[in-house]
Amino acid sequence: MAFAWPVRVYWEDTDAGGIVFYANYLKFFERARTEWLRSLGHSQQALKTSAGGMFVVTDAQLRYLQPARLDDELLVTAKVSQHSRASITIAQQALLPGPHADDPPVLLCEGSIRVGWVDVNSLRPCRIPSSLLEQLSS
Repeated sequence: MAFAWPVRVYWEDTDAGGIVFYANYLKFFERARTEWLRSLGHSQQALKTSAGGMFVVTDAQLRYLQPARLDDELLVTAKVSQHSRASITIAQQALLPGPHADDPPVLLCEGSIRVGWVDVNSLRPCRIPSSLLEQLSS
């Protein structure tokens, strides 16, 4: 089951055409990943302090299918699709809920974001703490 986080589209998110500027989907995806971690009991700051490491984006691939517009309320999802000892790949989607409760959501943008775990001081890649990796990948 994917984690889902609501995101409202504001003026600052749109371009001159009134649609979400393409790079802002990366911000929406970042917020959903951060809130997904928080829902599991991990803030980014606490991970830096307690585990001595942090996640950094090492690869991002996005596919744009339909535009989102001002005032839309999107659901942005996050779900682990792959993991290794030092990185996690997260499949993400930006969805526009259907106009009626029974209508399926419309897929607007989908992405694959790879995050690597690095030492907070040296920024060198290292292994994700095993208990954290187990929790995130289950």
